[in-house]
Amino acid sequence: MSESRPSILGPAVRVFEPALCCNTGVCGPELDEELVRFTADLDHLQHQGADIERHNLGNDPSAFAANQVVADFLRVAGSAGLPLTTVDGVTVRYPDRDELSRFTGITAPAGLPAGVTDVGLSSTAKACGPDAESDCC
Repeated sequence: MSESRPSILGPAVRVFEPALCCNTGVCGPELDEELVRFTADLDHLQHQGADIERHNLGNDPSAFAANQVVADFLRVAGSAGLPLTTVDGVTVRYPDRDELSRFTGITAPAGLPAGVTDVGLSSTAKACGPDAESDCC
């Protein structure tokens, strides 16, 4: 954990996603709005000190094999069943911001007014996708 983040001991949220170009939801020809929202929600809670890890099957397969709950899930449902989210080892679906806040024990998301989602983009962010000149996120 970064020294600049507050340290909060709380439930461990682990997100296991299918093989993706990146975790932002802005890659490829179509924007995945749910993934963009989820990415912003995770980033927000991580900056609040939540214990959240995100694993992509495409670039972190060892995390899937090392977790018995996830390995058993993949054996039954296959990678088509992903994403899988666990909270202290208990399986949940892709939670929304309110559920993530409740799971992590961080109940007062701050900084954004209701109805506004910070997608974590800035004017210095590099483009991502097949036509981008930079590496993917």
